[in-house]
Amino acid sequence: MNWMKEAWEVTRSMGQSMSVVFRNFLRKPTTISYPYVKRELPDRQRATFALLVDKETGEEKCTACLICQNICPSQVISMVKEQKNNRGFAKEFTLDLGGCIFCELCVQACPQDAITMIKLWENSQIDREKLVLKKEALLANQKYQSSEIIGSKIRDMQAPPKAPPKPAE
Repeated sequence: MNWMKEAWEVTRSMGQSMSVVFRNFLRKPTTISYPYVKRELPDRQRATFALLVDKETGEEKCTACLICQNICPSQVISMVKEQKNNRGFAKEFTLDLGGCIFCELCVQACPQDAITMIKLWENSQIDREKLVLKKEALLANQKYQSSEIIGSKIRDMQAPPKAPPKPAE
């Protein structure tokens, strides 16, 4: 009698499985063919970093103030400062994406709006060494679509609202 009970359970579970298959057989798929069809990313989507250049002067915006290096909780940013014409520059700037937690604190803290996040999703690598972005790679990343959010905009959004002006009497 025990084998009949087990046979009934197997038959019943197979019937339930097949009913799910038949219900979904003609349904439109919800997946996309990723390499050929790419999803449209939201405006605020951010995936990796870029260093920006001032469009008017052509100079790097980064003054190597070390704020981003010091505020990074995972300590993946490192830089070497260099002085030129009474202005600081980052002689070397290294950012390790392998250890980055993408908290965006470096973008928020940058007083020059020199670092931003971009919408480059296809940056997976087999070698961990390729996830270490040097200054040249970060400067080259500005050709990709940048996120609309930079440090000054984030700070403005987080600032408390200003009191309305008092009416003149």
